[in-house]
Amino acid sequence: MPDMSPDMTLKAHGAHHIAPDIHGQNFYAIDRQFQDLLSLYMEPALLRHMTPHFDRLGMLAGNRLDELAQVADKHPPVLNPRDRFGRDEDWIDYHPAYREMEKIAFDEFGMHAMSHRAGVLGLPTPAHPLVKYGITYLFVQAEFGLMCPVSVSDTSNFIIKRFGSDALKKLLLDRLLSQDPAVMLKGTQFMTEKAGGSDVGAIETEAERVGIRGDGVECWKLYGQKWFCSHADADVAVMLARPRGGAPGTAGLAMFALPRRLEDGSRNGYRIVRLKDKLGTRSMASGEIVLDGATAYLIGDVNRGFKQMMEQVNLSRLSHGVRAAAMMRRCLNEALAAARGRRAFGKAIAGYPLLRRQLMKIMLPTEQALSMYAFSADAMGRAQAGDKEAEKLLRILTPVYKFRACRDNIPAASHALEVRGGIGYIEEWVTARLVRDAQIGTLWEGTSNINALDVVQRAVGKAGGHKTLTAALKAKYEPSGSLPGQYKGLLGATLDRVERFAETVASDARHEKRARLAAGALYHAASAALLAWEGATLGAKGGDARRLLLSRLVIEHRLAPQDPLSLNESPWEQEAMDLLLQDAPVPLSKAVALLS
Repeated sequence: MPDMSPDMTLKAHGAHHIAPDIHGQNFYAIDRQFQDLLSLYMEPALLRHMTPHFDRLGMLAGNRLDELAQVADKHPPVLNPRDRFGRDEDWIDYHPAYREMEKIAFDEFGMHAMSHRAGVLGLPTPAHPLVKYGITYLFVQAEFGLMCPVSVSDTSNFIIKRFGSDALKKLLLDRLLSQDPAVMLKGTQFMTEKAGGSDVGAIETEAERVGIRGDGVECWKLYGQKWFCSHADADVAVMLARPRGGAPGTAGLAMFALPRRLEDGSRNGYRIVRLKDKLGTRSMASGEIVLDGATAYLIGDVNRGFKQMMEQVNLSRLSHGVRAAAMMRRCLNEALAAARGRRAFGKAIAGYPLLRRQLMKIMLPTEQALSMYAFSADAMGRAQAGDKEAEKLLRILTPVYKFRACRDNIPAASHALEVRGGIGYIEEWVTARLVRDAQIGTLWEGTSNINALDVVQRAVGKAGGHKTLTAALKAKYEPSGSLPGQYKGLLGATLDRVERFAETVASDARHEKRARLAAGALYHAASAALLAWEGATLGAKGGDARRLLLSRLVIEHRLAPQDPLSLNESPWEQEAMDLLLQDAPVPLSKAVALLS
């Protein structure tokens, strides 16, 4: 065998064979679809103000934040149950990488406070939901685990601000909304118990009233255990407990704010007894706590704890949909980088038919979820401004979005890992973490079954939200002069068909097993309509009309009957795939021609 020089060996076996990832890029700058939707949905003055902030976070997400997330995932938090004197002064140690990510999220970007007060990122008013969830979308492309503490702090602030007494707000709210680490309080929710996860009415924790303090805050003592407490060492935890003698089920639950430390600095009467060894979100501490006469402050009406909690749950569900959209975007960008950068059998693997089809299986749900982010956040902004129809719309959008986007995130992550190949399974690459973290979206704030039942039994069956949704979507695309009339007819027929199906499932308990199918159909029909309007509107302005093509793909692959053994091919689909897998904008005329 002939000798090989060091240079020849390096060339034959060099790292140039390994496809690059997207680390080092600006995740905002490379995301033209996100930028396009912001231009459609966000007020121009607000967009001008936020663009430098989005750009700065996009650069952080692709660089420093991405590096910190990788390190924090490998060094999970550690519980210290007692101090050296044997006192139950439990505390959690975090890696410095996690603490630096906290500074970015809480101190620099004020993600926990921006929707509750003016001043964050220089905004003269509380942030519009498009801003808050846009920041979430960019942040989560680098780090998912810390978004739980950020989100539960945000929703705890909402609960106390919305339902807390004046005395309780005076005690806690300024510190909960602060960006100053010297005084800031971070929040969370502790709900799940061994007896009650989805079945909230089975909660066993008891509350005993103590009385009203001199400052007007109503104090109680809590006894029991909480089984799954994410952000376990938060400064204030919102939780449900049953006042002694209270009614069974959800009707007998009250809501409380549990401080980690009392006003004199002493430790409150509960202990973190264990941290969970989790599949994903490993950077963030989830644990179990035991309440032994812990002091807590009543929030709102003692008889309406569950109803108050559901408002927090709906906010968290919407956040989960956005987080899924973010993770799928990272999956898509990673998969495209791997497919374009890896060569096999003489050419880039992005050119092979099976691989191209696999990329489309990531792209389609990614863009659906992005459309649902923009539409839902816009509806929330209008609802917060007093629009009652937008409030009804948001009621159905929230569980529909959470249900389907979080489910789509799991196969998208698996596809991205497979495109990367064997090294995608190695923890040095982000794809392994994306696969692990994707699983939690179908569990937190209600499983897929719980969310589907909420859609069908309550949002459709009780509130008629499916009709509100259909009307809102038709009001968007029907006035468009850029959409062909024939395609408008197809969209309308699809929406009507899905509306009838959801209503039929809701009307008969025998159809409960089809609740997931109905919830998914509502999501697909809504996203198809949105993608069509977005693509047509952007294309008419001389921009990228590719979302029109994605709209038709949703209808044909998510809502139309398929023969899995048919060998018939759609010529339009091959041409559409060629356009969608290129970076160049798709002209409106080309997209419209492929709709027919």
